[in-house]
Amino acid sequence: MPDAAAEPGTAAARNAAEEKSAFSHPAVEPDSTAGYGDHPDQVIDFYAPRGVTGPGEAAPVVVVLHGGSWRAPYDRRHISPLAGFLAERGFAVASVEYRRGPQGTGPDGSGEPVAGRWPDTFDDVAAALDALPELVRRHLPRADARRTVLTGHSAGGHLALWAAARHLLPADAPWRTDRPAALRGVVALAPIADFEVADKLDVCGGAARQLLGGGELFAERRPYADPALLLPTGIATTLVQGRADVDVPQAVAEAYADAAAKAGEVVGVTLLEDVGHYPLIDPAADACAVVTEEIAQLAW
Repeated sequence: MPDAAAEPGTAAARNAAEEKSAFSHPAVEPDSTAGYGDHPDQVIDFYAPRGVTGPGEAAPVVVVLHGGSWRAPYDRRHISPLAGFLAERGFAVASVEYRRGPQGTGPDGSGEPVAGRWPDTFDDVAAALDALPELVRRHLPRADARRTVLTGHSAGGHLALWAAARHLLPADAPWRTDRPAALRGVVALAPIADFEVADKLDVCGGAARQLLGGGELFAERRPYADPALLLPTGIATTLVQGRADVDVPQAVAEAYADAAAKAGEVVGVTLLEDVGHYPLIDPAADACAVVTEEIAQLAW
């Protein structure tokens, strides 16, 4: 008998179809790429704004952090169609690569890939954001770095929220900054935004717990990594979430918004009916236009 989860009309079948559509687009090559460190994954792709801005008009900068459960098989190429889509709509785009987890747990790299590297994944995102203003000046001359919006999908949504909250990290955190980042805002797309709730729901196969090293390290490291514990940021933040998302359920976004409210901060939550995890980064999907509008509302 066929697997009921894969039968047409099921949530799993719709999720599979949405994932196939999002990953069906050819990668969009950047206009330039620059390193922010010595490791091959410490690079940023730059996409110059096209079409919408007038001659001499500076474009806002959108920093894109890709998802993929912080695991090695998923790199920035899968989100390059979104980067290209944003560039076509007049944004200057910086798509950040960062070190993810090793390919597998076996001695030969076989087995399931691991979610993230501690502390390397966080080292990279912090270093990339610190290097970005100078790199934007060099690689995106038509961009206005004073109008920067962070966006990220899934695990990348977590990293975007975390990067905007570095000034709230514990005093001994190596990534802590002494002031809030100079951002117009954050638009987090189906983010893994609350690690406690994500862990209870086993989001992405326990990826959040893996990212922090598992076991007792999960509780020990959460204050350094969990956006839901790093509030209020003082930075305009919007979450975009599909109600039909089975990979990162709506409850995760709602938990973050609730934590923000308890901390005295209002976080916008845009819920999309009959939308799953992947349409948010799929240029062929209506949800992607909603994402672009949310970014534009903060950037322009």
